[in-house]
Amino acid sequence: MDKFLYSWRYYSFGRDQYNDCINRVFVNNLYSLRQANFIFAVFVGFFSILHLVVDRNFINAGIHLASCLIASMLALYANYKLQTALVNNRFIIIFTTVFYVNVMAFGIVLGIWLTPDRLPVVFLCFLICALLMFINSPFFNLLLTVCTMGVFITLTILFKSSARIIYDIADVFVVGIFSLYFNWHISKLRMGMEISTNVLEDERNKYFNQSTIDELTKLNNRRDFFQTFERYLSKYRTSDDLLCISISDIDFFKNYNDHYGHPMGDECLRSVGMAFNKLKETLGVYVARVGGEEFAMLWFEKDISHVNVIISAVNKLIKEMKIPHEKSNVSDNVTMSMGVYVERLVEHADVETLYDLADKALYAAKSSGRNCAIISGKDIAQFRIPPVS
Repeated sequence: MDKFLYSWRYYSFGRDQYNDCINRVFVNNLYSLRQANFIFAVFVGFFSILHLVVDRNFINAGIHLASCLIASMLALYANYKLQTALVNNRFIIIFTTVFYVNVMAFGIVLGIWLTPDRLPVVFLCFLICALLMFINSPFFNLLLTVCTMGVFITLTILFKSSARIIYDIADVFVVGIFSLYFNWHISKLRMGMEISTNVLEDERNKYFNQSTIDELTKLNNRRDFFQTFERYLSKYRTSDDLLCISISDIDFFKNYNDHYGHPMGDECLRSVGMAFNKLKETLGVYVARVGGEEFAMLWFEKDISHVNVIISAVNKLIKEMKIPHEKSNVSDNVTMSMGVYVERLVEHADVETLYDLADKALYAAKSSGRNCAIISGKDIAQFRIPPVS
């Protein structure tokens, strides 16, 4: 029995996928609860009006109106909760139970006391199958369905004539079995679709990351850099902030590779990538690896005097790594040369031109002795930032 109950739960996906999915999609029941309560309020409100207009039965109309008001309040509350983030699985279970108790109470009044000569099977179908609107655990659905059947059968035995008991119990069992069967398979189908969607979404994100992330350094790659650069230009074209474009590379990296070997060269690039990732996390600078030992950065500044804050942070991180470089002509450890171009965005600014200007600043840094940064811009005089001493 346990195997039968649990078999669908891990169908094709496994327990972890199921738990992850149910935690993410369970809140979608709020949308179904809002809709279900609204439909039920309209349905019961029609019954209330019918009793008032046709047979002038104010008691029956009042009973129906009370259920209608409860359903309306639940629909409004569900709508309110959809605007907040304070929702968890336990809340959804309680909310679903309250909705179902309201529906069940109305069904009991209608089928046991107001119309004792018959059991409205159509309404009972609506009552038990209402749970098909929700993404619930099959055990929760089973509990509510069995409780509903038990309450109807008990009250039928207590309050109905003996001539009706057998027929009514048979009706309840038929509807209950059909409800459980379809509930079971529809729940499995919906959960399977939800999990499949999540799996496909994870796969899509995985392949997207592979196409935009450099595998060695875990920084963004050249393709993502130019896409982001285009986005910066289009989004911030009317901004008053200064756009800073930096191109940098490791000094004498070919000598490093030739002396230490390519595996150590890869390890050096990985360490530099970690340093740039720290910079991205702490200062919010966009960083990408755009070539073998070449890195690029994008960021905005309010004032040109603040550009050296980022440059100094890069130099400090590279220096603290203390990666030995015996074949460097400027230092005993790995260093970097950087070129930075600063521009206040205008209508005709384009990626190729700005990137080329930053690359020329990098060439100037190499020409001036390496292990430094050259800052240039359209409206500023070119100046040099030496390495951290």
